[in-house]
Amino acid sequence: MGLLDGLWRGRNDDFDSGNAATNAIELTKRHSQVSLTRQGAATGHLRINLSWQMRTSDIGGPQRESLLRHPFKALRPPEVVGHSQSMVNVDLDLGCLYELQDGTKGVVQPLGGYLGDVNGPPYVKLSGDDRFGSASGETIYVNLDQRENIKRLLLFAYIYDQTPAFDRTKAVVTLYPSNGPRIEISLDERQPQARSCAVVLIENVKNEILVRREVRFVYGFQAELDRLYGWGLQWGRGFKTKADR
Repeated sequence: MGLLDGLWRGRNDDFDSGNAATNAIELTKRHSQVSLTRQGAATGHLRINLSWQMRTSDIGGPQRESLLRHPFKALRPPEVVGHSQSMVNVDLDLGCLYELQDGTKGVVQPLGGYLGDVNGPPYVKLSGDDRFGSASGETIYVNLDQRENIKRLLLFAYIYDQTPAFDRTKAVVTLYPSNGPRIEISLDERQPQARSCAVVLIENVKNEILVRREVRFVYGFQAELDRLYGWGLQWGRGFKTKADR
């Protein structure tokens, strides 16, 4: 992805430079869908980024609070939180279930090294695996110049083989179209035991590219998301190599 990253570095600056493109569209339960086609943004490479960080209250240990304001909090045991090897370790991965117009189905994800291809089928590519919630996070590229070949894409996040802790991170999935404002979906619902989350569904409906917020948490992994959305793939237990961990 080195060449593609280089091509997109200038685009990143466009979104962060303080011009009109910095106005974000936030998809919520009430306003859950947006049309890229109607915005003139259904061409070029759609960049989809997953980033996360610890809640502010989890950094630097427990925060001191006034016992006068919260007298009963002194009776509660401290919550076990953190984002380090010695405490709770959160490794969020970004993946994409795809279905093409010719019936081809599959997955793009770090687990198993299914990184995809942006210039050929499935026209979806993962840039890499970020294990520690760095500023760059994890990024998937979708080639919307091939939108006529794409039927639907389900972007999902999952916690690989670690403590379920979606509620202990500030996870955000951001879509950066080739034109217009970015689109943000926050994974801010309290689902402490969930291991996976269907975040956003991108569909080609009568040649219109629609983006719909899902944010549906499940307690299993990809196979459960598959059943929920009717993909019909065969799944087995996967492991990351030591080099990937």
